[in-house]
Amino acid sequence: MTRPVTNGLPDTAADDKIKTEGLTYDDVLLVPGHSTVMPREADTSSVLTQSITLNVPVLSAAMDTVTEADMAIALARQGGAGVLHKNMPIEEQAKEVRRVKRSENGMILDPITISPHDTVA
Repeated sequence: MTRPVTNGLPDTAADDKIKTEGLTYDDVLLVPGHSTVMPREADTSSVLTQSITLNVPVLSAAMDTVTEADMAIALARQGGAGVLHKNMPIEEQAKEVRRVKRSENGMILDPITISPHDTVA
């Protein structure tokens, strides 16, 4: 990361902000540059635990406005992971976890069906 410079000197105020507050998307600018790495050779996987490796280094926030079963399922299908929030009763949390786990193979939980005698039109 390039350090901010003010009047030719390192910006210690910026250093202090990084250490105490962290960074947001507005604080960071990624500048494209030349690379000899071919996209197919790039490894974006990330080790989350000893037994879990994410193909895409993305975890969703455990917030009720961000992650419930649908978001966790979508992220898992792309190689990331969703962290379910705790702002719901235990029974509902268990239900959300079951939905995510059952979706692993793309199973349709509530299929729409018709009988052989119904018309489709």
